[in-house]
Amino acid sequence: MTKIAVIDYGMGNLHSVSKALEAASTNEEILVTSEPELIKTADKIVLPGVGAIKDCLEAFSDELRRTTLELISNKPTLAICVGMQMLLESSEENEGVTCLKILDGKIVKIPPLIDIKVPHMGWNKVNFMSDHFLWKKIPDRSFFYFVHSYCCLSSSDAISETSHGTNFISTLSKENIFAVQFHPEKSQNLGLQLYKNFLDWKI
Repeated sequence: MTKIAVIDYGMGNLHSVSKALEAASTNEEILVTSEPELIKTADKIVLPGVGAIKDCLEAFSDELRRTTLELISNKPTLAICVGMQMLLESSEENEGVTCLKILDGKIVKIPPLIDIKVPHMGWNKVNFMSDHFLWKKIPDRSFFYFVHSYCCLSSSDAISETSHGTNFISTLSKENIFAVQFHPEKSQNLGLQLYKNFLDWKI
């Protein structure tokens, strides 16, 4: 049985993510855990995140961070919202923080343009920039649910973009990592399809 570890580092909408994964699952074991030894037994990793990025980064214990980074280096990984942002190089949130430097790109405040609300909250269109297995049965320009005040404006790892006053990167992918700014667990049927695709993903 394939084992999916949802990393519990004290931050993130763990219940919603795990319930959505269970709904999409056919024969997978979904574990919400902060135990490094248990995480090491997982076949795939999910890194959620909500709230301030500095709090999320500081919530990782040293051992849990080492274990998570070790598995992210070679296991299929899905990172969500602030979980995605943590994998980038840096963020200007909280007066500037250094991130995990796994994916290319920097996080900045959503530009405060006229008629643009921050935080960006609600349904918005995801425009594909390149193909990926996790887009299976998900049409280009589908709508997903967003809640965020910070974004990545450019990245060599970008595979989709979304417009909220300006274009920002809504999905990044590199080898075994698929990272999204939106919340699949809040995105109804297409969100469940993305989780199912992740559970079916073989690398």
